[in-house]
Amino acid sequence: DGSRVAEGDVLIALGSSGPHSNGYSLVRKIIDVSGCDPQTTLLEGKPLADHLLEPTRIYVKSVLELIENVDVHAIAHLTGGGFWENIPRVLPENTQAVINESSWQWPAIFTWLQTAGNVSRHEMYRTFNCGVGMVIALSAPEADKALALLNEKGENAWKIGIIKASDSEQRVVIE
Repeated sequence: DGSRVAEGDVLIALGSSGPHSNGYSLVRKIIDVSGCDPQTTLLEGKPLADHLLEPTRIYVKSVLELIENVDVHAIAHLTGGGFWENIPRVLPENTQAVINESSWQWPAIFTWLQTAGNVSRHEMYRTFNCGVGMVIALSAPEADKALALLNEKGENAWKIGIIKASDSEQRVVIE
């Protein structure tokens, strides 16, 4: 429920394997408008279709082990609604998630979708996970332990942001 999230908490990202079954109405529109053939259009040496059909990454084993070993305050799964709708669901009033956009590079599929579809950055973060499948909030002293455990379990995990006190209506800021 996010009631334990507090100012100063660290946000850890778990990398996604691609769109994770979200945003495919927009994907279809972009493909139609661009006129590309997903079977023959190559992205990083493989067909665009392969990027789009990459199976959704399942985090359950890693996250359950994390919960057993680290004091996790909240978990947000970035599904439909992306960053703007999913992260606020686990934030208490008067807090704001500040995401450091330079902490990761978007996977090529998201850059391609944005460019081919002329999609705004704001809309990309609303529709897609942009390479972040899950965000975990925990106290700063637990962050390094959590990162070590997650990466040891094969996840691509990194510090993506922090929780700040804020009375702003904007619950997530990406800077």
